[in-house]
Amino acid sequence: MKNINKLLRKSLVVGLVSGTAVVWSGCTGDFEEMNTSKTKLTAAAVGQDELPFLFSRAQQQASYSGGTYQIAQNLFADLYAQYFATTATYFPSDRYVMRFDWLTGHWNPIYTDVVPQLKKVFELTDPTSAEYNLASIMWVYAFHRVTDYYGPVPYFDAGNGENTVKYDAQNLIYDDFFKRLAAATTALKAKTSEKPYDTFDIMYGGDVNKWIKFANTLRLRLALRISKVDPARAKTEAEAAVAGGVFTDITDDAYMVKALAGDDHNGLGRIAIWNEFRMSASMESVLKGTGDPRIGVYFQPASKTNTFEGVRNGLTAAELGIDANSNDNNSNVGAHWVTGSGANWDSQLTVHQDIMHASEAYFLRAEGALNGWNMGGGTAKSYYELGITTSLAQWSITGATATAFVASTKTPVAPADQQNSPAISNIPVKWDDGSTELVKREQIGTQKWLAIYPDGIEAWAEFRRTRFPKLYNVVNSDNADVPKSTFIRRIPFIDAEKASNGAAVTAAVTLLGGPDKASTPLWWDKN
Repeated sequence: MKNINKLLRKSLVVGLVSGTAVVWSGCTGDFEEMNTSKTKLTAAAVGQDELPFLFSRAQQQASYSGGTYQIAQNLFADLYAQYFATTATYFPSDRYVMRFDWLTGHWNPIYTDVVPQLKKVFELTDPTSAEYNLASIMWVYAFHRVTDYYGPVPYFDAGNGENTVKYDAQNLIYDDFFKRLAAATTALKAKTSEKPYDTFDIMYGGDVNKWIKFANTLRLRLALRISKVDPARAKTEAEAAVAGGVFTDITDDAYMVKALAGDDHNGLGRIAIWNEFRMSASMESVLKGTGDPRIGVYFQPASKTNTFEGVRNGLTAAELGIDANSNDNNSNVGAHWVTGSGANWDSQLTVHQDIMHASEAYFLRAEGALNGWNMGGGTAKSYYELGITTSLAQWSITGATATAFVASTKTPVAPADQQNSPAISNIPVKWDDGSTELVKREQIGTQKWLAIYPDGIEAWAEFRRTRFPKLYNVVNSDNADVPKSTFIRRIPFIDAEKASNGAAVTAAVTLLGGPDKASTPLWWDKN
């Protein structure tokens, strides 16, 4: 009976932490639930036995489960980063239309399936413990992906159970990110022999040494993010991150384990069988033009032409009706995520979710070196080249092929599409010490964009910060705030929050530095 009760209690925790066991009374049905702020939900009473379950659920939802991946990431950031372009006529988000009903898929999981779980961990563990500090790192990882969509968000008071949950300025949120990551790595240095959460840690299986590197690499990422708005703080944080030890090898890479149970499967693998998007023309221009050996990993030849083809972002229904823009004439994602052709595709649902890679750390260090920061003794060139070779090695591309690509002088090409699009850029892969600093930054930004694929959330954030790689403007924009000659800068505050947490949203607009529009840049976006 004791074991049965324990199992039932743990099953209940899974329901509670997923937000499904929040019970509403009265006869209003779903109306009350829909109009209840997700930012104020709190976890139910649980004990120490449930902590591993809470942590696993928070990890899974921080990177978005298979069930929400499409509306959390694919239909927004993936398109804005131009990894993909939509081929389905019923998806206007590729023309900058805001579908706020979809965006709850990005917002709600963090506030219902991450915040309550991690706050319960904080409540039940000592701040010096490994369990507490792994949770603190995941808190930063989850929230940096939220704040970089919207800007100010409920942060310090999230999950406190108040009727109105205030939004916090992005600079204050970032300040807390750095403090949390510094504190976590300091605490974890004394815990390297422990195995917190054990196999319930679905990233590293409780390997504290890997978590320290992950935290430092995340700190380095965030330091570069603020490099234009607060260069002094950025330098301090970046140098501390590198000194503390960042990713240097593909064995450091962070992945989220995926499974067939529930909605815990790879989101990109799940949705790529639906024939609703294909390779973007920006990707085609760069990958084909430079002869990038990753093209056959990232994408598959078009079913009808057996060549790699992409589509411009922002096409209308009429333009998508042209045969050349059809699914069969353009490239789906690679066999790592789906297999098949034409209308018959099979998902690779248990493929791990990409979280962060050593290649990104090298590109961040390359940019830091260009800034004159101490990135560990290497040069911008050496880190840039290591970034490329490490990314290639991640996909088992090594030896002469990798060496040749690093030395390639090939440049992007025109995609030969209906818009007569030119080549996206004229920069080669090969590093040229005699080139301008701007060209070097474009090279770093372009290769980093390729290396972090398919993480469109990070790619869109970095494009806004650096404006690299150079991307095509959308062919059409249906958003008056973002003309087709410009790029989208943020996601406006969502309708669900305006309905349930309206006073806080109104106050949050004053923290933006501009109107609540998709054209208003975030705090760190100084382009």
